[in-house]
Amino acid sequence: MAERVALIDYGAGNLRSVENALRTVGADVRVTADPDAVRGAERIVLPGVGSFAACAHGLRAIDGLVEALEERVRAGGAPFLGICVGMQLLAERGLEHGATPGLGWIAGEVREIARTDPAIKVPHMGWNDVAPSAHAGPVLAAGEAYYLHSYHFAASEPHDIAAMTDHGGGIVAAVARDTVLGVQFHPEKSQAYGLEMLARFMEWKP
Repeated sequence: MAERVALIDYGAGNLRSVENALRTVGADVRVTADPDAVRGAERIVLPGVGSFAACAHGLRAIDGLVEALEERVRAGGAPFLGICVGMQLLAERGLEHGATPGLGWIAGEVREIARTDPAIKVPHMGWNDVAPSAHAGPVLAAGEAYYLHSYHFAASEPHDIAAMTDHGGGIVAAVARDTVLGVQFHPEKSQAYGLEMLARFMEWKP
C-alpha cells in the first residue's frame, strides 16, 4: 500500500506538477495545509516557488502548520523533502527582500547568487549537474536536474551539504540532516532523473 504523503499547500508551490510527479512514482498524495493531516502523514513534501520572504510568510500565516511540521518531522522522524524555496526555508534566514527568519532546521542563510563573471546569468536557470557529497545518502544520485533560482543556500556546516552544482562557482544543490532532505533543483521538471529521485525518496528509510 502506498504511503501517505502530505504535499503542503501554502500558496507558494508548483503543486500540480509536484503532485503529478509523486503520483507517477506511486505515492498516495494529499495536498493539504491542515496541521492534523500533516501529523498523520507518513512523508511530507514542501514545495516552493517565488521569494523566500513571501513563502516564509505564507507558511507562517496558516495557524499551527509550522508547529505540526516540527512535531511530525523533527520530533516524529517522518521523511521530509523540501523543493526549491521549500528547501531554502530550512535555513535560519533568507536575505531576499530583507532578512526573514526561516525554519532554522539546518544552519545557514539564503543569499543572492554572486555575479562573479558577466557570463554568469542570474537567475540560474536550466539543466545543471547534481554532484552528491560522500555522505549524501541513498536518495540523491549523480546526474543532471532542472534549476530555476536567483538565491542559494549558504550552509554553515559542511556535513549538511548533500550535493553541489556549479554556476560561476560552487552552489549547494541539496542539504540533508537526519530525516530532512532539501533540493534546490525541481525534480518534477527533471524528467527521468527527477522521477527516479522521487521514487528513492518514497523508499527512503532514514
